[in-house]
Amino acid sequence: MRTTFGLVAALVLTGCTSVQDAGVARLGDAPVLGGGSYESGGGLTVAADVRERNGLAVVCGVWAQSLQQSVLSKGAEARVLGSGSVYIGDRAAVRGLLFMNEVAPADSYAGAMANCVQTDLRWSEADAAEPVTIRLPRQLIYRDADDDGVIEIYFEPTGPGAGETALLDTVIEGVRAKSGG
Repeated sequence: MRTTFGLVAALVLTGCTSVQDAGVARLGDAPVLGGGSYESGGGLTVAADVRERNGLAVVCGVWAQSLQQSVLSKGAEARVLGSGSVYIGDRAAVRGLLFMNEVAPADSYAGAMANCVQTDLRWSEADAAEPVTIRLPRQLIYRDADDDGVIEIYFEPTGPGAGETALLDTVIEGVRAKSGG
């Protein structure tokens, strides 16, 4: 059910690029990584490969989230992934990454079983040399306002952010910033 929902959501969010389910495949030895951190602690990592199949670009990917994170960021991953994209050079191959399956945080995502989608982008020899990037925009994921003030929590695209130490690192950085050290 989750995979079906993810694929439908990916189809809706793709904009001008259409995609169709392309099954599953193992990520290569050096998948591209992206992601970010929540200001409240924890974060996401996205790992993706782009390959050619039948003359078209195919995007395969997985995502992971920190095992420990603030309750304020729980459930925000769908919004963050839904707004994400995979680019080949300056061309968006896929808009919306909800088709990707969740895996446990890891030091390496090489060889992970990933969901794949086939795009409508024609593949050329030059595409193999183009950089592949994962883009997840900065966004507000939580806001609460009351008589005591406003609390806003943002997702920041800081790079791979899923891991055991992501929450602790974020807290330490926050303390250092406030203390001027």
